[in-house]
Amino acid sequence: MLERARILDEGDPLKGFRERFLVPEGVIYLDGNSLGCLPKATPHRLAEVVQGEWGEGLIRSWNSADWITLPQRVGAKIAPLIGAQPHEVIACDSVSVNLYKLISAALPMRPGRKTVLSEPGNFPTDVYMIEGLEKQGLAERRLAPRERLFEALDEDVALLLLTHAHYKTGELFDMVELTRAAHDAGALVLWDLSHSGGALPVDLSDCNADFAVGCGYKYLNGGPGAPAYAFVAGRLQAEVAQPLSGWMGHARPFAFSDDYAPAPGVDRLLCGTPGILGLAALEVGVDLIAEIGVERLHAKSQALSEFFRQCLSESGVELELVSPTDPAQRGSQLSFRHTEAYAICQALIARGVIGDFRDPDILRFGFASAYLRFEDMAEAARHVAEVLETGEWQREEFRQRAAVT
Repeated sequence: MLERARILDEGDPLKGFRERFLVPEGVIYLDGNSLGCLPKATPHRLAEVVQGEWGEGLIRSWNSADWITLPQRVGAKIAPLIGAQPHEVIACDSVSVNLYKLISAALPMRPGRKTVLSEPGNFPTDVYMIEGLEKQGLAERRLAPRERLFEALDEDVALLLLTHAHYKTGELFDMVELTRAAHDAGALVLWDLSHSGGALPVDLSDCNADFAVGCGYKYLNGGPGAPAYAFVAGRLQAEVAQPLSGWMGHARPFAFSDDYAPAPGVDRLLCGTPGILGLAALEVGVDLIAEIGVERLHAKSQALSEFFRQCLSESGVELELVSPTDPAQRGSQLSFRHTEAYAICQALIARGVIGDFRDPDILRFGFASAYLRFEDMAEAARHVAEVLETGEWQREEFRQRAAVT
């Protein structure tokens, strides 16, 4: 397996990009779908911002270093990665906050309707945000299994909120078909791209999406807690009235008026003063992913995940795959079910193979192909086989769950 892997690595057109990331020696990092690796250019860029723009430029840098337009600039760079126009995306806040803003904005755009439809088992923050608005009397939460979503789209639904690539299984929704069905039912659609943006092709314009959110710290390599992004289709921007009417979303923030007037376009999604350090780091990651190209990243991710499955099989590993077997139907991850998934994950981490665990029994491996090699797949499969064969995961230190995993 290792020899085949090295041949594949030699012919990999993306092999040179691994050197653009800091990948610790002795680590096989299969958790880029939770936190992407550090681009080597990021520390230098942050040093420029801290020492030069902040340290020397001080407040002048809002103009001289163009800090004031950083949310728009980074958003415009993210736009082509998700099939949007530059004026339709802005980088700001977190996924949770942007979900709140967009759900709240969508509801009054469908008078007489209060239902927000999603699926059980969606990423928690998505359904929590619906629940929070429900407790305020502004929304009604409805959850339907994915096989029953089409029939759940009735005249009460104001908004369909779904995650494109499921965080546990990686299973993809058909964005075109579901968006069309929601529109036919008179509803709007909000897509969460947290597990697909920057990893696989997304075309919000082609599927006629209304809204979308996504995060900056996974496949965009923006760093822990990196700013998120939000998309509003150009045709809807004049109608959007988001509830967090902070000063940066004002049409003239430096007029310091007592009365709020929303900024034109997607800028009205801004709220407070943007975090410049986070945006600067995110911009480095976005530029690098754009340079590599999402299509190429996705093709390699599919090849890596299939090679990993092959290596597991040849090593005699029998794990229940809960991700779709067809790589075209899943995101850049593979998830397996095992009753001792947590302990197995911890045993692998101790060996330097960093995947992750999702309660109650999911062992998840991500394939951020910008910096992963086929050799990593062969070696990771070997470690999985050894952990299972030897029962290494049964050691007490791997079975004790910490508060944060």
